[in-house]
This record gives sequence, structure tokens and C-alpha cells, in this order.
Amino acid sequence: MTYRVGYFVGSLSSTSINRILAKALIGLAPEDLEFFEIPIRDLPLYSQDFDEEYPPVAVALKEAIDSADAVLFVTPEYNRSIPGGLKNAIDWASRPWGQNSFDHIPAAVIGASVGAIGTAVAQQSLRGVLSFCNARQMTAPEAYIQFVPDDYADDGTVTNAGTATFLRAYMAEFRDHIERVLTVLPRDTDS
Repeated sequence: MTYRVGYFVGSLSSTSINRILAKALIGLAPEDLEFFEIPIRDLPLYSQDFDEEYPPVAVALKEAIDSADAVLFVTPEYNRSIPGGLKNAIDWASRPWGQNSFDHIPAAVIGASVGAIGTAVAQQSLRGVLSFCNARQMTAPEAYIQFVPDDYADDGTVTNAGTATFLRAYMAEFRDHIERVLTVLPRDTDS
């Protein structure tokens, strides 16, 4: 069994350290996880005015989530919360009312920062939003990554053995979380 994991990079920057972290996580993940990025850059700001007719980019967002078995959020911290672009994407995906793409989906949250608390506050903020969206979150292990550039090669390889071991264990736990949730709440990803 292979699980399809859609991942969100919370930063819109092409040079985001969280994009580097996402690449590293994919490289360290169990082989039965298949990843694809769910892009958020081109979404307009959500407004209820769109609920009757979603723009194509928002339809594509919802279809990408619906095709996933699970989602992974890799996000920076902006002003002690989640980036506006990521919150906007979650708003689009969870609406219109009654068509929440995150309902019962297995989810995990991780993030990197150059600071010592490594996105801890942003992750707590994101967890609150995902709870409201009824996502089935992995609650442990928590992963607040202090980003050290020398620990990552350009191709996403993690060069620090301790960091690699931690991230590999995190991804193994995420894989087990996906299996546990889907055993109880299977997703219909063919629709």
C-alpha cells in the first residue's frame, strides 16, 4: 500500500528554508509515502462571494487535497502565527460550508526557523485552525526545527546525523499515523 501525501509549504518564497525542510522530509520518509506539493501561491484572497463559483485555482486546490490520503504542513512562523498565504489556502479548502476538504484527513505539522523555538507558536496556531477543520492531527512527536544551513545539502540531503535521525523518526511516525487514521476513517480519493 502506498499513501499519497499532499504537502503544503507555508512560505511563498522560492528560497524558503521550509521548502528545504520539505525536500529533506521527503528524502527521509518511508518508501510507501508518495509526495506531491499542493501549491498555494496563485490563490486570490478568499471571500464568501466566490462560494457559488470557485475560481479554477481554488477548485484545483480542493481536488489536490481530495486526491491525497494525508496532508503535511511545513510552515514558517510569521508574527507568532501562520503565514497569511497558508491561512488563505486553508480557508479556500475548507469552504463552501459543508464541503470541507480537510474533514477527517490525516495531517501533520512541522516547521523550521532560524530562531531557537523553531515555529512552535505558529504550529500551535495552525493546530487550532486544523482542529476546527476536523483534520486528524498527529499530536506527537512535535517537531520545532531550528534551521542550521550547514545541516542541509542543496538536494535536500540532511548532513547532520542527529537531525536526520530525528526527521526520519518523525516521518515514520507520520506514516503510522496515516495508517491508523485511514483504518478507522478511509478516504475516497477516487471521486
